[in-house]
Amino acid sequence: MSLLRALFSPSPEWTDVVFWAVDLETEGLDPKRDEILSVGMVPVRGGVIRMGEAFASLVRPEEGHAPAAGALGAHHLRPVDMLDAPPLASVLPEVAGRLAGNVLLLHHAAIEVGFFKRVFPRHGLVWPSPTVVDTVTLLRRWAQRRRLLGDPHFDVGLDLLAARRALGLPFYPPHDALTDATATAELFLALRARLDARTLRHLL
Repeated sequence: MSLLRALFSPSPEWTDVVFWAVDLETEGLDPKRDEILSVGMVPVRGGVIRMGEAFASLVRPEEGHAPAAGALGAHHLRPVDMLDAPPLASVLPEVAGRLAGNVLLLHHAAIEVGFFKRVFPRHGLVWPSPTVVDTVTLLRRWAQRRRLLGDPHFDVGLDLLAARRALGLPFYPPHDALTDATATAELFLALRARLDARTLRHLL
């Protein structure tokens, strides 16, 4: 479902929608240059995080490509860790199959979407252009509501750790794709409750 269609068609109840929280661990933040190192996905189905349906995979770099030194420092992923991992061409169909007909849930959506839009056609796949819910958008909306309701100086950090801290969610060590996807799903549920969003349209 495109964003335009979601905005102007009858909107389903949020509990009737399957959200797939996704995180990518990458060499850097530039989708034109940096490579994907790992993928983590966890669904929110019926308003509940379903860890039993989670998907996670390391990604074997293309032959002759070594992860940038900065990525190794951030994610502690060494080339030897990914020797037996599947290539990205094998991981992307797993991603596409889970997103088909569902909603993509991201934190700082532009980054992951940028990577997906580059790598899907590179591997002969069509990016499905799912409806995207961005927890950063929801954070800004929540902060604005707090200010309008009498807390004029309220602000909240937009990085995942700071946002979770502001909402009283537990600390999870960062830079693991499945952990960060789970952290995003939890943040989404906390923000959805605070915004009292009842339909998918209210989350866009």
